[in-house]
Amino acid sequence: MNEAEATLTEKKRIFPGPRSIRTRLIGIIVLMLVMILLVNLYIFSRINSMVKRIDSVFASNVSMSELAENLSLLDSNVYEYLSTKSSSALENYYRYAQSYKDLAEQLNGRKVDNALLMLEKNIRGMSLSYLEIAEEAIQAKRGRNVERYKSAYESGRQIYDYINTYIYELNTIRFSQNSARYQYLLSVMNILELLSLMIIVSLFSVTVVGIILIVRSMIGPLTTLAIAAGQVTEGDLNVEVPEVNTMDEIGIVTRTFNQMLSSIRAYIDRVRVSMQEQARLKERELSMAANLKEAQLNFLQAQINPHFLFNSLNAGTQLAMMEDAEATGRFLEKMAEFFRYNVRRSGESTLEEEIGLVDTYIYILNVRFAGDITYRKEIDPDIGSQPVPAMILQPLVENAITHGIREMMDRGVVTLSAAREEAFIRVTVKDNGVGMSADQIAEIYAKAGFGSETPPGNDPDEALPDENGQEENDSTGIGLENVIRRLQLFYNRDGLLTIRSEGHMRGTEITLLLPV
Repeated sequence: MNEAEATLTEKKRIFPGPRSIRTRLIGIIVLMLVMILLVNLYIFSRINSMVKRIDSVFASNVSMSELAENLSLLDSNVYEYLSTKSSSALENYYRYAQSYKDLAEQLNGRKVDNALLMLEKNIRGMSLSYLEIAEEAIQAKRGRNVERYKSAYESGRQIYDYINTYIYELNTIRFSQNSARYQYLLSVMNILELLSLMIIVSLFSVTVVGIILIVRSMIGPLTTLAIAAGQVTEGDLNVEVPEVNTMDEIGIVTRTFNQMLSSIRAYIDRVRVSMQEQARLKERELSMAANLKEAQLNFLQAQINPHFLFNSLNAGTQLAMMEDAEATGRFLEKMAEFFRYNVRRSGESTLEEEIGLVDTYIYILNVRFAGDITYRKEIDPDIGSQPVPAMILQPLVENAITHGIREMMDRGVVTLSAAREEAFIRVTVKDNGVGMSADQIAEIYAKAGFGSETPPGNDPDEALPDENGQEENDSTGIGLENVIRRLQLFYNRDGLLTIRSEGHMRGTEITLLLPV
């Protein structure tokens, strides 16, 4: 998980959102309002249904009254036309006749056992008969048949009286029944109103109780937290607030308070430990300075080593006698570069300069030993500017030549390679010489601080005796353990130099892992 994801996760932990106090309060209030709204909508729909039923109670009386009114208007227009033969009366007759016919056809026309429906059927039948007789009277009047329209009108009047009687009777019966139904519906509406009021009051009470419980769950932990904070101000850092197993703001504040106290106690412990570590850190600084001083003294020793200078200058003299002065000058120039580097570099260098120093060193030795040293390089071109401690490669190559291939110079090969591997640069110095035993490797590590003290006389960095029993002292004086210690101090980490050998006459490989 990267830093951005970790920050987002922490924010979600601290601000849980849906379970906060504000969200819970808003949730319970919104829930109450929604429930009240739903209850009101339900009660409104029921009341609306009751109103429609009440309207339907008297709808039959209204329809009968409308039927009676249309019948009266129809009869008056028939009488007016028969008396005056007025065109407006004839026009009104046809309009009211059609309206009355439509109303009459809405009445029951089936044979049933219900007395009221039988009255409707009788009224419908008589109404249709009345319309036929009225039409007959109108046509007789238009044909000037006086006897016929008088007879028809008289028959129509009798039917008219019967229809009005039946309509009055039907209206009376229905009104009596509808009044009882109306009273029943009114009582149901009163019950609905009371039920609505009770539900609203209940919902309000539940909401108030929920808010009281939420506030109580807040006040208790806050009081405990305030008491604990007072104890902390008095210097008691061992106080603990009881854990609140909620994901709201109170739980977050409580957990954060406990974490803060734990952090303060841990900080005090760290300060105590750091004061104990300061002496060890000071000792390490002194050790670093001593090792750097030792390296500087070894550099000076390499410059004034009489035997090394004598052999080198003697080789230069022999070369001057055998060849032109140009080769001698190049040899002396390389000698000057070697000593100048030792004088100039006291602490830090670059990998490119270290490789150049190895090239100069190999050139000088090949002049001495007539080119018997085979030297190979495998260097990536983009790693030269990497900063490294000074004088870390030349001692490794010198060790490979002095202790690895000295006795097999004409067949000895020294290989120097450097390549980038992610966050490291791998530098390898490899020879095909006599190799090293596991005890010798362990002794080198021990002298560098990785094990017990090295028995005297078993230092593989010490010069080997020559054929005449004299110690060959062509060394710069910088041993492998010094390189290991300076790598530790420069990079502040262990395990940067490893030595590997498969045994006698199997060669040695020294690997450096230099952090980029």
